[in-house]
Amino acid sequence: MALKSNTIISSTDDSNNMNNSKTRKLPILLFDVMDTIVRDPFYHDVPAFFGMSMKELLECKHPTAWIEFEKGLINEMEIAGIFFKDGRSFDLEGLKSCMRTGYSYIEERFDSSFFSKIFSCRYKIIEDKLKLSSYLSWTFCSCIMGKRKPDPDFYLDVLKHLKVEPANCVFVDDRMRNVEAAIDAGFVSLQFKNVDLLRKELSLLGIHIETNELDFTDCSQ
Repeated sequence: MALKSNTIISSTDDSNNMNNSKTRKLPILLFDVMDTIVRDPFYHDVPAFFGMSMKELLECKHPTAWIEFEKGLINEMEIAGIFFKDGRSFDLEGLKSCMRTGYSYIEERFDSSFFSKIFSCRYKIIEDKLKLSSYLSWTFCSCIMGKRKPDPDFYLDVLKHLKVEPANCVFVDDRMRNVEAAIDAGFVSLQFKNVDLLRKELSLLGIHIETNELDFTDCSQ
């Protein structure tokens, strides 16, 4: 899980113990993607695509199909047939185009590994448009792991993959329920609100991040 060359992460210790600093591992930063790094069009654009309010969409969509899709249990053709409870058809390619148009970076971001609850076709669309892997590594996707936040097993599988203690990980997510689940699993966890606040909160943890100037706006065109 190598950090990209455009990011420098340093960790300070108030004890200034040189022997400890030589063996101490830098914290692993784990970021959620949707509405933490990338704007999520599901909440902003998809209801309008169907000519509905979000409340109307939630009432008529299948109660479990989206979750099964995110976990990789069904493919996009299967969800197209059961997305709505009444089985109505819709323009799947039009929906994908709507979502692609809606994907954009929210703000300048830090480089790290990250979590993602986005399913296969969505992460591929995001990667194709934003080239997110230039700055972060696609590491934990629900469609690959078959689990999603805030399932406790999701966090346990992350720790098994990384082979580290949860206290060595800093988890960042915009949704409080995911943050709380990470805390329960032993992670150091922060709720994302904006970049400036996140920098301050990481600094309080002794984590200082420097990034080269990056024009993410160009990447999203």
